[in-house]
Amino acid sequence: MSLALRINLLDWRAAEREYKRKRFIAQLVGAAIATIVVVGVLPVLYYGHLLDAQQTRNRYLQQQISKAEQHLTEIRELKQTRQNLVNRMQVIGELQHSRSAIVHYFDQLAASVPDGVYLISLDQNGDTTTLDGVAESNARVSQYMTNLDQSPWFTNPRLIVIKRDDRNGRRRADFTLKVDSSSPDSRTTQATAAPASRPPT
Repeated sequence: MSLALRINLLDWRAAEREYKRKRFIAQLVGAAIATIVVVGVLPVLYYGHLLDAQQTRNRYLQQQISKAEQHLTEIRELKQTRQNLVNRMQVIGELQHSRSAIVHYFDQLAASVPDGVYLISLDQNGDTTTLDGVAESNARVSQYMTNLDQSPWFTNPRLIVIKRDDRNGRRRADFTLKVDSSSPDSRTTQATAAPASRPPT
């Protein structure tokens, strides 16, 4: 029977050093890997999370801004619609007022014509009315101007032309005069505002 002898040529201390060296290398590699993870991977993940959160907030703010702009557009459209309605109401009110005023205007114009005077034509330009007519005498024209001046709907009558015509054996005066239209409401307003505009004495 043969006897096999095993002889370990490595010293046990060398084996222990080799084991410690390998363990140190393994720890060093692990520390390097952990450092790479901590320094490289975790910040990327963290800042990526912050970036996603900020982008989400930005999208939310953009949506709210779009809604606010839409609301502002609707408000501007409503204001414009309201202004259009107000303008239309003012025009309707002015038309209603002028409709009644024109009736008073012609009524007063006819009422102020004295006997012996008749009108041939009437031309209105703004608040000024030009009247062409025929009178039996100059005194009738003066009476007509006095009547116009006393009327609450007319003011400042002024004679432009007067011609005496004795043809066909009949005496008459052709005249042209101008008078300003003035409603009683405007005269009342002017009379009320006049004392306030006077300088103190």
